[in-house]
Amino acid sequence: MSYIHSFAPLARDDARQLILGSMPGKASLAANQYYAHPRNAFWQLMEAVLAVPAALPYEERCEALLLQQVAVWDVLHTCTRTSSLDADIDATSIVPNDFAAFFTAHQNITTILFNGAAAERFYHRHVLPTLPADLKHHRLLRLPSTSPANAGIAYAGKVRQWQLLNSGNTG
Repeated sequence: MSYIHSFAPLARDDARQLILGSMPGKASLAANQYYAHPRNAFWQLMEAVLAVPAALPYEERCEALLLQQVAVWDVLHTCTRTSSLDADIDATSIVPNDFAAFFTAHQNITTILFNGAAAERFYHRHVLPTLPADLKHHRLLRLPSTSPANAGIAYAGKVRQWQLLNSGNTG
């Protein structure tokens, strides 16, 4: 099993919200794009919630998120995994991203929205205990995973819950 690595954060200095996944899946890694799997609902949800057209080229979708002060990253920097499923991540191989440096550089972030339970669990286990107290002030919200593996919640239910992203831009 070889190590896989996450992408650099998609963020500007003025970001106010951070969407955190766990680790890009195989389709995303192959395309070198966040949420590239054709059945992942992330970009459709960004269209429904933030009016970022899912049909735009990837770079334009990313820029549209950045203009709305939304950052995207993953909790894990590197790990080993046998498939694209979070459940297949080898816990002994986990290395988290450097959130202390990220939050120091992005001091306007007030809210972290976890794209699913695994991202939230990895953050609480591998990141939060390592952060200095002055970097633990964020509002933490778990949203339903946009992964095609999360079929337990209908798309309409995901849209309702992901509306928290839109409401976060006002305060």
